[in-house]
Amino acid sequence: MKMSKVREAILAYLFLAPALVVLSIFTFWPIGFSFVLSFFKWDFRNMKSPYFYGLGNYKEILKFDYPVKFPFHVGLVYSLVYIGLAILIVTIVSEIFRIGTRKKPSAILYVLLAVMVAYFLVRNSLNFVGSVIFAAVIGLFLFIALRKKLFYKKFFEDHAWFAFLIWIVSYIIFEFRLSAGLNGETFGIISFFMDAAEKNLFFKALVNTTYYVVLTVPIGLTLALLIALLLNNDIKFRAVFRTAFFIPFVTSSVAVGLIWKWIYNDDVGLLNYFLTSLGLKPVRWLKDAKWTIPTVSIVSIWKNVGYNAIIFLAGLQNIDAFYYEAAEVDGANSWQKFLKITWPLLSPTTFFLVIVSVIGAFKVFQEVFVLYDGLPGPYGNSGMTMVYYVFDLFYRQQRMGIASAAAYLLFLIILAFTFIQYRVGNRVVEYVS
Repeated sequence: MKMSKVREAILAYLFLAPALVVLSIFTFWPIGFSFVLSFFKWDFRNMKSPYFYGLGNYKEILKFDYPVKFPFHVGLVYSLVYIGLAILIVTIVSEIFRIGTRKKPSAILYVLLAVMVAYFLVRNSLNFVGSVIFAAVIGLFLFIALRKKLFYKKFFEDHAWFAFLIWIVSYIIFEFRLSAGLNGETFGIISFFMDAAEKNLFFKALVNTTYYVVLTVPIGLTLALLIALLLNNDIKFRAVFRTAFFIPFVTSSVAVGLIWKWIYNDDVGLLNYFLTSLGLKPVRWLKDAKWTIPTVSIVSIWKNVGYNAIIFLAGLQNIDAFYYEAAEVDGANSWQKFLKITWPLLSPTTFFLVIVSVIGAFKVFQEVFVLYDGLPGPYGNSGMTMVYYVFDLFYRQQRMGIASAAAYLLFLIILAFTFIQYRVGNRVVEYVS
């Protein structure tokens, strides 16, 4: 019995051997070699004799041209305070929902309100040490509340996306409107990265790429879901619409970029023509730095929305009609059927698309390169993305060692985001066998 299993394993590896050889030559070897290269000083001056540089490349990437307003650990501590306060806001809302269901509010509501009042009383005089203590107190309180199951669990189960939206809005308000800054300055992770982006090109690329991801992924997936819901109905020429939406995805990125470059043209562009027809002022899409990332995002959304819609459509068609028939018998309307049936059962598809879209968005390069004629935006590196940053170091500056280090920093960032998505996804995704 054991010999037969060994023979089957050997036979399987023999069949896999050609693919493993190809992967080793074109994938595994470059990945390993670039990792080793990231610790060497290898540029046009040391082309023939690169030398071991240790963590020098990574330090050089993270080195600031000018001092930042406050260190990273300070921004992290203040952000922990804002994160905790935002969670308290969400919890207060959940307790209000508990009251709305004619249930008696728990004592936690009064404790939450007391903590919030205490913060507003001391926030103007809250220094770094005070913020550390305040963050520790909030963290301990939340830990005990979770262990004792004091939260109104039903609110977070039935309104998870609403709770997340409240948390995001609350955090932004705390950091940029209600922060304990001196002389009107704001403290926090977002404030740190925005300041660092003006003093370090790597952080500039990271902020631009994150802005692009935040702008592209939610809007793109929302539009794709709406298109999929429309195509899932019994409408005429459904196959034609499906093909029309999918064509941009299989079209060359260079061709797509050239088409949109004409659409964005200041004088004869189609987009500005529509704006002026509506009585609005034309926009300098390709010449104004503040429009660089939105411009690239529009192109990417238009290109990928068809693919995402097709995947959503496959997920919708995989939902058994029995659930909808049972809901109709119970008198559910279309919106209730979407919230209670479609959206939960579509969560595995959504989870897959979110991960793929985020990873793809972090690798944006071609759209920027084509739209701006090989430059990272019109001026001020407004279109500098992570992949463009690596490309510029490697191809133009011929600094292979530091380019490899930057590529691995990008890999770690994508890995961190993917890990967080998997951890969150395992809690919210509903799989139906």
